[in-house]
Amino acid sequence: MENAIFALWKRLETLYATKSLANRLVLKQRLFTFCMNEGELFRYNISQFITLLNGLKNIKVQIDDED
Repeated sequence: MENAIFALWKRLETLYATKSLANRLVLKQRLFTFCMNEGELFRYNISQFITLLNGLKNIKVQIDDED
């Protein structure tokens, strides 16, 4: 059972946490163009922003001060 869970996790990681240049650029673009939606709750907007930052962190993208 443990091996199946590990295999599933690795598969999910390869599908959704790829470190490709295209994925890094898309996530950075989302960060740079992120804006809060007035129609949404503040906590929802913050949650979306944190999810975006975690996505960048998971693929080890460094955000420079210049960015």
